[in-house]
Amino acid sequence: MARTLQPQELIDSAVVDPAGNKLGKVGNVYLADATHQPEWITVKTGLFGTKESFVPLSGAHTDKDGVHVQVDKDSVSDAPRIDADGHLSPEESTQLYQHYGLPVPRMSPDGRMGRDKAAMGERGKRDDRTMTRSEERLNVGTEQVETGHVRLRKYVVTEEQQVTVPVRHEEVRIEREPITRGDGPAEIGEAEQDVVLHAEKPLVRKETVPVERARLRKETVSDEQTVSGKVRKEQFEVTDDDRKHRRS
Repeated sequence: MARTLQPQELIDSAVVDPAGNKLGKVGNVYLADATHQPEWITVKTGLFGTKESFVPLSGAHTDKDGVHVQVDKDSVSDAPRIDADGHLSPEESTQLYQHYGLPVPRMSPDGRMGRDKAAMGERGKRDDRTMTRSEERLNVGTEQVETGHVRLRKYVVTEEQQVTVPVRHEEVRIEREPITRGDGPAEIGEAEQDVVLHAEKPLVRKETVPVERARLRKETVSDEQTVSGKVRKEQFEVTDDDRKHRRS
């Protein structure tokens, strides 16, 4: 391996075969008995990661895509089904080595294989002393809401108008002129004469005429409003043996 793989770096990492196929995620890490270095990983496969298959770390390396192993997807799928219970027996180890075509290590004097002692990946998780800090943020947007109704209607009012109209009328005026003797005989008696007089009077007629047109038109006006809300966030606090607190 190019560098020593740390258990805490492997947990939950994606596992990729030489062809670039993603096999699943690392569930547990098993350490070699002699070197205490990662030797096997279990890969969560199947629906919702319910299955775990043992995969060798021989020749493996890590990058931003995950753990790149030297065995292909089919080999992992066909691997012997062994419970990831924290310990590989010599028989289980032998099955895995033979399945992947790896050399089976020699037995140690106490009858155990040199690379079969298991260390669960949870140990790696405990060594990963990280903590995630979260905080709430305001996500502000807009929505269209109904604010009211505007109606345009017309109604009738009555008002009085005064208009001055020129009118004419007839009057009687007596005109007198003298009579000379040569105009003929005269008689004394009663007589009468009628004259019809005329006068103009105002005549009022009403007519309806259009005078103005009105319509309702909507327009959008941009404005600014300030909104506020309470949000929560987490802070880190470190306490040492003297009970001194440091916050960040």
